[in-house]
Parts: sequence; structure tokens; C-alpha cells
Amino acid sequence: MPELPEVEFAVRRLRRAVRGREIAQLRAHHPSQRRSLTARVVAAVVGRRITTVERRGKHQLLHLDDGALLLVHFRMDGDWVFDRRDTALPPHVRVTLDLADGRRAVLVDPRALCTLTWHAVDAHPDLGLGPEPEDPALTPAAFRARLANRRGPVKTVLLDQSVIAGVGNIYAAESLWHARISPRAAAASLNAERAARLLAGIRTALADGHVNAGRYHKGERLIPFNVYDREGGPCPRCRQPVRRIAQAGRSTYFCARCQAR
Repeated sequence: MPELPEVEFAVRRLRRAVRGREIAQLRAHHPSQRRSLTARVVAAVVGRRITTVERRGKHQLLHLDDGALLLVHFRMDGDWVFDRRDTALPPHVRVTLDLADGRRAVLVDPRALCTLTWHAVDAHPDLGLGPEPEDPALTPAAFRARLANRRGPVKTVLLDQSVIAGVGNIYAAESLWHARISPRAAAASLNAERAARLLAGIRTALADGHVNAGRYHKGERLIPFNVYDREGGPCPRCRQPVRRIAQAGRSTYFCARCQAR
């Protein structure tokens, strides 16, 4: 699943490709998309200009010049392909965004789980997201307050997008490793010092992702993670074998020595 650094990478590419350009056509190529991209929606979008593209959590927001919004979410395997309107479509195409200058942005997804929806100027959705990890207003004290009333282990709480936006399964595990905090520790039990370490760990893990992750290559990260997907391998810090447990139906990787409860 694309995580925050991968979505940010995609947004930057999308912004370069479509910002300031007029939409000539919007076409849905899969039944799940046709249900939301109706003829009325297409008529409302065609002729509009894309003024800016931004990321919020793992969501991609394309703002149109009339104040309406196109909202994109990759889900598990979505991605953008950029080409020209007169070329053959790539495999697994779900939506095409044809631009007046002859370029084309193609939303592809082999599982067809990705979404692109239109929202009128007075009907922008409430995404229910917490602050971005790099938000200056998210101080260690503010972060601890967001954890204080959350029940359950800290790893699963980090995946709640209303607590902090954009942290997924991979970077939650990496963040806890950087902070030397057990994924099984109760979120509400973190004191000020540990909450500060965890916030710093989140920012460190995501900064590493922005530099090293980009997009995946043949399903594998080019530079290995510290603990994620490294069950049985040595912890880079203490050489103890990395362990894997299941939490809320997701795999959690951690070092039992560095991240002792």
C-alpha cells in the first residue's frame, strides 16, 4: 500500500503534470468509478482549470477554478501514469483525466480499489484527519494529549488517521523502532518524554521515507527498512532478531530488546 512518502511523491508528479491546465475530458473506465463520475459530474468538470494539487494524509486534492474538488485515494495499489491522449492506454486503467494541451493523467489500479470523486464548492468532505506529522502546531505536548485518551496499544492507535494523518502500518513500526517504544505499550501510558521520542521517531521515519522510498521497485524498497518486513533478520541497532506479531489484523515488526515494554 502506498504510504505517506509515496503519496507525497505521487502528488508532486501530479502537480507538475496538471496544475494550471484545463480539463478537456474526464472518463471512468471501471464500473466502480462510473457510479460516482456520472454524466452530471463530468459536465461539471470539463472546461475547468486545475488551480493546485495538495496532499492531506494519504488523500490527493485537486482544486478546480470554480472551487470544486477532485479527491483521489490510491487505496492499496493505485498510481498515476502520465502520457499523451493519442497513445494507447496502460493496463488496469480506472480513470483518465484528459487535458486540453494533449496530455493525460491516468489513474491505474490492478485491484480497482482506488477512488476519484468530485465535490462541489459547498460540499467538500470532512476527511476526519488529525494533524500532519510535520505540522509545527503538533508539539510533543499536543501529541501526548492526542494519545492520552486513546485505548489500546500505541501501534494500532498510530494507524487511526484522526490521531495523526498519514501514518500507515510500515511507518508506524519504523517510528516505534526509532523511539525505542514497544508496539504493545498502551498509548495512554506514554509520558511526556516517551511521547516526545515517538513524535521525533515519526518524523525521522517519514523523512527517511521521503529520501529513500520514493516508489517501490518490483514490490521491494530499494533501501531496507530497519524492522518492517524483516522478521528474523538482525536489528540494525543491537543485532537481536526482529520479531513479528499481529495487531488488529496487521503485521507489526519490532526489536524485543530495543523496544522492551
